[in-house]
Amino acid sequence: MLFTKKTLSDIDLKDKQIVLRVDYNVPLRDQDGRQVVADDYRIRMSLPTIKALLEQRCSIVILSHLGRPRGKVVPELSLRPAVERLGQLLEQEVKFVDNCVSDEATKAAESLEPGQIVVLENTRFHYQEEADEQEFAKQLASYGEVFVQDCFGVVHREHASIHAVAKFLPAVAGLLVEREVRQITKATTHPKRPLVLVVGGAKIQTKIALLEHLIPKTQKLIIGGAMANTFLKAQGYQVGKSLVDDSEIPTAKRVLAMCNESAVELLLPTADVAVADDVSPEAARRETLSSAVGPEEIILDIGQHSIDEFCKAIEGAGTIIWNGPVGMSEFNEFRHGTEAIAKKIVEGDSFSIVGGGDTAEFVASMDMMDQFSHVSTGGGSSLELMSGKSLPGIEALLDK
Repeated sequence: MLFTKKTLSDIDLKDKQIVLRVDYNVPLRDQDGRQVVADDYRIRMSLPTIKALLEQRCSIVILSHLGRPRGKVVPELSLRPAVERLGQLLEQEVKFVDNCVSDEATKAAESLEPGQIVVLENTRFHYQEEADEQEFAKQLASYGEVFVQDCFGVVHREHASIHAVAKFLPAVAGLLVEREVRQITKATTHPKRPLVLVVGGAKIQTKIALLEHLIPKTQKLIIGGAMANTFLKAQGYQVGKSLVDDSEIPTAKRVLAMCNESAVELLLPTADVAVADDVSPEAARRETLSSAVGPEEIILDIGQHSIDEFCKAIEGAGTIIWNGPVGMSEFNEFRHGTEAIAKKIVEGDSFSIVGGGDTAEFVASMDMMDQFSHVSTGGGSSLELMSGKSLPGIEALLDK
């Protein structure tokens, strides 16, 4: 697919010093009293760009965020564990500086030799990052000669190390960002038909732009997760104490009308659902007809008949876009529906896109990342791109 921004192949990088923005916003865990990376997927996804730069004898200053420290230094959100993991994966020394704007950072950048890498501490330890402050971005840009954007996870944000920094250096896309945009655009702009859209999660509001953008291009729409409860209630079903956003019932009715106008086959869990008495990992799973949910019951997954219907609808798809689990997949008893859909998607030969966030985490938990055509590293960014919105961190890059 056409990618209109300049990439690594469109600019002379030989012997240049690169400011590289990556996404090392990775989960951490305690191991013998120190923090280590619990899931290194995002770090591994940055390796192709880093290796391509090293092949050009570049020196690299890496920027990233981790968590939401809200402009304050939070030691538990240090990038140090990610730096250690990066060094292991690259099998070379990776230097680390514990402040991204400091004399030490400047000296570290100035002392780099070709092939050397330094990672600077969490950009979000400074409030100027999320404020997209120009002077802060200018300081970050001073560390190199070219800016490479390879952090797809937050390219939908106007943050200094994502957006403003591109005003001070020639700015191009890294291999990960280029692939993310190409793959998602391929699925949403010119999908091989039939296009099946699988949408889950909790809130309709977060997915309405996606639905409005893709329903006219979609042949089948499958809706699960807590947001399906609102659709069921909009159709007259009793949903007990299930999570429902009553303010979104008019939106659900509008989506139903859109599907009808576009002749889209809409599938909701109208056959059966899995319910429990409370929302907890220990809650017992019970399956019941969707028309027979009791006043004290909570819908936490789709039932077996609904699973069968959803899976049958996926058969023969040319393109599948999946964004959001169809049940409370973090609980073993209520991941049945999401697990069945994941397995069904990879059975066929469709072009399959998995949106980031909870869906990508679930796929990772099943060790199925490499079985889909593309699993996005971005949650909000992939959702906005799928919704046809522009991404500030991409728009800031040089045009071809």
